[in-house]
Amino acid sequence: MRILVLGSAAGGGFPQWNCNCEVCRAARADDGRAVARTQSSIAVSADGERWALFNASPDMRQQINDNPALHPRVGARHSPISSVVLTNADVDHVAGLLTLRERQPLALYASARVHGALDANPIFKVLNPDFVERRPLPVECAQELCDRDGMGIGLSVEAFAVPGKVALYLENPEAGANFGTAEGDTIGLCVRQTGSDNAFFYIPGCAALDPPLTARLKGADLVLFDGTLYRDQEMVSGGLSPKTGQRMGHISMSGPGGSISAFSGLLVDRRVFIHINNSNPVLLEHSPERQEVERAGWEIAVDGQEIEI
Repeated sequence: MRILVLGSAAGGGFPQWNCNCEVCRAARADDGRAVARTQSSIAVSADGERWALFNASPDMRQQINDNPALHPRVGARHSPISSVVLTNADVDHVAGLLTLRERQPLALYASARVHGALDANPIFKVLNPDFVERRPLPVECAQELCDRDGMGIGLSVEAFAVPGKVALYLENPEAGANFGTAEGDTIGLCVRQTGSDNAFFYIPGCAALDPPLTARLKGADLVLFDGTLYRDQEMVSGGLSPKTGQRMGHISMSGPGGSISAFSGLLVDRRVFIHINNSNPVLLEHSPERQEVERAGWEIAVDGQEIEI
């Protein structure tokens, strides 16, 4: 099973277009201190021929162009992309669907909550139902991924609820502290190669490691996990936003309640941070924060990275 990291940054990409923080300045300088990244998405294939996208980044066109495995190969119109799987309705995970509107057969998998958000926004009607079939992705149920014609592509997914928050543009301030968040707004995925023990977890958005998630991940071979912020307060202290990581629905890497600490006893063989915000100092190649993360056994995903399991 091949995994291509198409984009490893959080919403806005890296450097973000309007951000002048130290980390973004380093990326713009292009002097080796920081590597630019597009917005979070991966592609997975069991055979190297048929691919599933996991989240559809606003940078989708660039990501396809940058990865020859996703280029058209036969006939006047073709794509090896057979299906798309969404983990939430955040802009940085659904806006790329608009790039995939060119009468190309696809299967689109998402929770009922995410399908509802797409259905409520008329712009997504450009995904012609004659070519794009929207399929449910129920939690706690292994499901084979198939192309638009129902042919399996050698992969299955099992979705599960993870602590998170409803997409920013769907927040209801009158709904209380959780802004109307409900099950299905944020899911994680176990992706498995059909007929094989090869599997990994993809969780690009997560607010906490609760007991069910901790039990699920224990002993996993590979986890691609939410790396949005290093410190919960980093956007506030940097003058970039009034919101903490928890307010945005993301666990921080560091601190007693952070993901590094939470994973320390889980015996996960390979841990990769993905969906990394432009403010996160781990994006600086030689920062103390980057060194701390790597000492703890974590990798920092980068666009173009390929993982094979």
